[in-house]
Amino acid sequence: MPERGKGFSADLHLHSRYSGGTSSLMEVDLLSQQASLKGLFLVGTGDILHPLWRKEVREKLREVEEGTLEHPRYGTRFLLTGEVEDNRRVHHLLLFPSFSSVEELAESFSSKSEGLEREGRPRLLLSPAEVAEAALSAGCLVGPAHAFTPWTSLYKEFDSLRECYSDLADRISFLELGLSADTPMADRISELSRLTFLSNSDSHSPWPERLGREFNRFDIPEPTFEEVRKAVERREGRRVSLNVGFDPRLGKYHRTACSRCFRQFGLERAKELSWRCEDCGGWIKKGVWDRVNELADRREPLSPPHRPPYLRVAPLAEILALAFGERVRDPAVRETWRRLVESFGSEIEVLVDAPAEEVAEVAGERVSALILAFRRQELEVLPGGGGRYGRLELPPHFSRGIRQRTLGDFT
Repeated sequence: MPERGKGFSADLHLHSRYSGGTSSLMEVDLLSQQASLKGLFLVGTGDILHPLWRKEVREKLREVEEGTLEHPRYGTRFLLTGEVEDNRRVHHLLLFPSFSSVEELAESFSSKSEGLEREGRPRLLLSPAEVAEAALSAGCLVGPAHAFTPWTSLYKEFDSLRECYSDLADRISFLELGLSADTPMADRISELSRLTFLSNSDSHSPWPERLGREFNRFDIPEPTFEEVRKAVERREGRRVSLNVGFDPRLGKYHRTACSRCFRQFGLERAKELSWRCEDCGGWIKKGVWDRVNELADRREPLSPPHRPPYLRVAPLAEILALAFGERVRDPAVRETWRRLVESFGSEIEVLVDAPAEEVAEVAGERVSALILAFRRQELEVLPGGGGRYGRLELPPHFSRGIRQRTLGDFT
């Protein structure tokens, strides 16, 4: 359990090995172990509508309360979660209160998809409002996943929450920011002021540079579905006390850019080119930054009183690789990561909470200073776009002898 006042760290959006483009290592035991090392007390199962994954979850985890499961060895708790795609290619994150609600929706969706057993993230022949209606009727929490990304999101397809969810818009309680957006960006859109923001990893891999790369801290007495529901709905004093995630400039779709050669464009130039790159002929994808500017009805962000701080971080292994000038899986990086996690209990503790002087005792002054520089947002960032991650650069007071790294080097 976390220390008093720190809350429970939770990553509620990830995938199993039954989703396309996902690691074959995404299985229950390894996820539980890696979540514990990361410092996550609570994770989503992901893909719970898939029958084979649901069977594995039931076999490997024990139910401690309806809708809340726990790994018997590592103590990691899980909520029943899944992601679906509607007939407009908008993705929705679902949080289920029980296995019975999962079975109810699986039966309801079975005739509206090509087969729930074929894909962990099923595509449904339903409108966004119909997905929301079915999920809410089953007692689920439902909201837009990675709401601003230029491929499969609410704001790629629609200009407002109400346009997407119709009369059910007022019953949507959360929005997932995604890797290329953060709270200050989203709070320039006034219709989002009443929503709780979630920051989740959407991880396709169990390793710590992916799992928990974005997470939330819940101010709740126990990590259970019902307590998380109260926090998302901001009832009885429960709340999300912190969103933790990427500097959005590090996301793959932050700036408008070619999806083939990754050249970046201003929005007006991209329009002049009819969204075709003048260098290579590839398609230009509108960046989250430009999309937010189109939607924003505020010049500056205006956060409502309930909005928690947003802390920008990067995976610890990537910071260590930058410090050493190595790749994330190189021996010096892995050994230092191991020492730090063993010393402080988890990666999140090292990234967010550990005193800099104690980090220096374990890993040296350079690593400590770099972690502190990242916490203070002193690292220079070259933004990503078009499907390529952004680039971290050392601040001026560090040696320039270390070559620059992009997040793509750490996959």
